[in-house]
Amino acid sequence: MPQSALWEPAVPAKNIPASNVGEYSSYFRNSLNAMFREEGEERNRFLQQLQEDRWTADRIREELDRAQDAESLGTVMRKLRRRIMMGLILRDITGSIEFAEVVQVMSDFAEAVIQKTVYVHAVELAERFGVPHSSLGVPQDLLVVGMGKLGGRELNVSSDIDLIFFYDEDGECKPTERFPKQRKILTNREFYERLSKKIIPAISDITYDGFVFRVDMRLRPNGDSGPIVGSSEMLEEYLMTQGRDWERFAWSKGRIVSAPVFTSQEQFETQAKNLKDIVRPFVYRKYLDFGAISALTDLHAKIRAATKQKALTGLKNGTNVKLGRGGIREIEFIVQTFQVIRGGRNPKIRERSTLKALDVIAKEGLMEPSKVERLKQAYVFLRNLEHAIQYVDDQQTQLLPDNPEQKAKIAAMMGFTPEVLEEQLKEANNFVADSFDAIFQTKSDETADPWPIGWERGDEASRPALVELLQMKGFVKPDEVASALLGLTRLRTFRMINPSAKERLIKLAKKVISNIDNFIAPNKNKISKEELIERFFNLFGAIAGRSTYVSLLSQYPQAMLKVGKVLGASKWATDYLIRHPILLDELLDERITYVDDYTPVDTTGYMDRTRDRLAQVDENDQETRMNLLRECHHARLFRLLIADLEGRFSVERLADHLSALADSTLEIAIEEAWKTVPGIFRDIPKFGIVAYGKLGGKELGYASDLDLIFLYDDDHPDAEKIYIRFARRLMNWLTVTTSSGVLFDIDMRLRPNGESGMLVSSLDAYKKYERNEDGTGAWLWEHQALTRGRFSAGDVDIGREFEQFRKEILAKPRDPKETAEEVLKMRQRMRDGHPNTTSLFDVKHDQGGMVDIEFMVQYLVLAHASEHPELMNNFGNIKLLSMMEEAGLLPEGRGLEIGDAYRRYRKFQHEFRLNAPDSIPVRVEREEFEQEIALVKETWNYVFPSDIK
Repeated sequence: MPQSALWEPAVPAKNIPASNVGEYSSYFRNSLNAMFREEGEERNRFLQQLQEDRWTADRIREELDRAQDAESLGTVMRKLRRRIMMGLILRDITGSIEFAEVVQVMSDFAEAVIQKTVYVHAVELAERFGVPHSSLGVPQDLLVVGMGKLGGRELNVSSDIDLIFFYDEDGECKPTERFPKQRKILTNREFYERLSKKIIPAISDITYDGFVFRVDMRLRPNGDSGPIVGSSEMLEEYLMTQGRDWERFAWSKGRIVSAPVFTSQEQFETQAKNLKDIVRPFVYRKYLDFGAISALTDLHAKIRAATKQKALTGLKNGTNVKLGRGGIREIEFIVQTFQVIRGGRNPKIRERSTLKALDVIAKEGLMEPSKVERLKQAYVFLRNLEHAIQYVDDQQTQLLPDNPEQKAKIAAMMGFTPEVLEEQLKEANNFVADSFDAIFQTKSDETADPWPIGWERGDEASRPALVELLQMKGFVKPDEVASALLGLTRLRTFRMINPSAKERLIKLAKKVISNIDNFIAPNKNKISKEELIERFFNLFGAIAGRSTYVSLLSQYPQAMLKVGKVLGASKWATDYLIRHPILLDELLDERITYVDDYTPVDTTGYMDRTRDRLAQVDENDQETRMNLLRECHHARLFRLLIADLEGRFSVERLADHLSALADSTLEIAIEEAWKTVPGIFRDIPKFGIVAYGKLGGKELGYASDLDLIFLYDDDHPDAEKIYIRFARRLMNWLTVTTSSGVLFDIDMRLRPNGESGMLVSSLDAYKKYERNEDGTGAWLWEHQALTRGRFSAGDVDIGREFEQFRKEILAKPRDPKETAEEVLKMRQRMRDGHPNTTSLFDVKHDQGGMVDIEFMVQYLVLAHASEHPELMNNFGNIKLLSMMEEAGLLPEGRGLEIGDAYRRYRKFQHEFRLNAPDSIPVRVEREEFEQEIALVKETWNYVFPSDIK
């Protein structure tokens, strides 16, 4: 970890008395001298008043409302700015105000100034030309968009304000009852051009009383060469046809800061909404937009270059705390990157304030909370330093001068010595730069390797040179890898993408070849370089046509490294990632780094976030909602997979998390599917899901089927019809394959009467079937399955009723011999269904394997739960084995030993499945588990003695 990662801001000691503030701020001193020619009681009272002043938005507006015309407004605004500025400087230097209040006051002041200026000048124009109207006769107002720090409500003390002017619709000015005179007919555009040309100088012109704000209009469409004001339609056309990437980042801060003049509040909000609806899809794309990273990286590089050039050619030397390395702009870029990439899918992250946006980034798990806290501290430190620099002479500068005397004054205003300030700035810059570089690829990753000309076009003539290069890289089968490389460039998706996307993909392929050794997991499942290359290129083939994912891997070095680790560790994970490339985004979610065996099994956050995202989708858009549920489930599962591959989970703990995830996803699926059923008669269904098998025993794997039954307990006359309809709809939600994949494979064969039975049963019918009082109900093997049954999701009352009934069934006295005979018949049928003709040991199905252990546990529960009711608890096989030993049903020490054997089997099966498809049996040389096999067989003979068999 870089030393900068340990940085913490020093506590400032601001002890400058109010009477000495002028020694540090020439602006404050000159302003005070202009107001009071000599020291005295009146001057002291004014200083005391500045110290006590608290400027709220309402108070600022009250002060501005004293002006009723343009001329008096100009004077009032300028005098008010001076008073506010002097108060902020005095209170900040003396340590009686925090950063948040400084920027809030300046933002409130700017917003009030804009609204009052627009109002006064718009009214004066309307008195001459009438009111702008749309073609349908709706009054039109000027929509002033505040960009940059004004948009984020984080304005500097000496900042300019970035503004853009719009109106909603074209039309003409018309007389109204309030403004009956009309000297000349103006179009809406002409009216607002005149208004704009009055607003800008009214705010920015320097008079005897100073200025209010410098106004910058260069962010408008087409910049300085564009019209000073435009309609919403003009903006829409511009953004669609000419909008550039940097404008997306600029508009992420955009906020309407004007207020109604001619319209009602409702009309104004409608016009404002029209503008927002145009900007939103331009800034925030529906997909995860990693392509924006390249644009932001290029923009950042240009800013850094321009800053260096300015420093070289300028007359002043110093450190730029905004645009320099590790400066304010890099923190803003980090935030805007997350926003532009993810804002289309997660509206929460669209927060305009940098500090508030950082809080959202931490809460959403996009960055480690401790790192976010450090970035916030660095941001406040740098912004406070920026203010101190600007306090000196009310200049819009971010340059900390090298001059020792000037630097000492600025350090004193910050509450530091010059040495401490310099050290704090260095540490803050390094931490921010390290954080920035960890996200962006800021250095060239070109290799010096002699790649042959033409291979990136698929030219077969390049093969010999390519093979020679790959041999030099240590590949055992270089011709095979050369074929993979050339094959990548011949893919249809590769040929169809644009040149820049091709170039990024080619660079990725080169990077993989050059760094292949870094991606291979150092364990017993280590794979060859050639196999890993095949996995990489299969992934590249899947994402070649999706430039956003190529950009992600190109620009995020850490993501590329994590992808390589995943591909090198597991074929199952590779295939899962290829099926769901959207999960690449999860590699940047730092929540995956703090999930381990000690993490509580709690899916509350997952359910809350999923419900929040569903709430943002139209309830009638069922396809999108189904996709979203799949994406949320896949993302959560993938985080668990990453933690698993990094060795942070035991098999048992992983199964607990996977089982809880399945339960929670089923819960949300019930909520969603119920809303789509026609004819429902209640808001929440009286419906429950019971899980058997792996999910029932909380031993779920990544690709396990869910063995489920559906129950309802509702006396409504239409209950049966509605719940049958609902069960079908729920199965659709769970099993249908959408563009985002599938949720689960569901097995319903354990329901009453199996495949010939109803998809859903009433609770009473289920109980009657399980009790088998008429001889047409459940078989013993179904009660055997019930030993692993548990309530999974849905109505908690049904869950409670089921759990009580399950104990009733399991507690029934059973003849041990008859029970054993039935269990052994079922075990033989399973063996017959999974023959093993090899010399290898089938870990799951062979004698001495996992299924034998499971059958022993299930038999002992059925045969002895009536006298040992504690065995009815569904605690999982390992815990139950220990309990059975305590109950005297197993020899002393045997429960623990068999539990350890079962644990070893499960671990091996789990690791095997990570690199082999389900169609391949989990088999291994018998020597690997010789002791375990013998132990299980011995225990089997103890549990099922020969007189029972």
